[in-house]
Amino acid sequence: MEQKKIRSAVEAILFASGAPVETEKIAQALFISDGMAQKICEDLMQDYSRRNSGIRIVRLNDSYQMCSVEEFADCIRTVLDLRRNTPLSQAASEVLAVIAYNQPVTKTFVEQVRGVDCSGVVASLISRELIEEKGRLELPGRPLVYGTTEHFLRCFNISSLDELPPLPEDKTEDGEDT
Repeated sequence: MEQKKIRSAVEAILFASGAPVETEKIAQALFISDGMAQKICEDLMQDYSRRNSGIRIVRLNDSYQMCSVEEFADCIRTVLDLRRNTPLSQAASEVLAVIAYNQPVTKTFVEQVRGVDCSGVVASLISRELIEEKGRLELPGRPLVYGTTEHFLRCFNISSLDELPPLPEDKTEDGEDT
């Protein structure tokens, strides 16, 4: 397949998917290298950005997704009759931050950090698809561990967890770092 057709095929795949697509899957489908698939996705991402389109392509870890530009969210909600998502509670924000910065973590770890039961909040974050089960620890009882999802990255408009802001450094009462 010639380069122009490959590029168009990648664009069609991203459009039709409606969800993040791993570059590895794109490469396999088009019989190209992972590197070439990533380069084409990056080029498409820049092209959409340059032309001030209502659509953009975002990178989420090793995946790419086509989505609408944020400034048109209200128009899209009106047309699609979507309810605005309710904001996260303070407790949900705290639990999400603990998980995002320390993942994979158990619910017990989150509860130790926060000092309160987090069962309901964890269930709520799972239902919003911001966190998911990532497996089990090889400990007695084999507790579940949780981590963030690609939906989390999309919601916070970041490509990877590396883009999370750094945590503030702890200071002692006399102002020295701990």
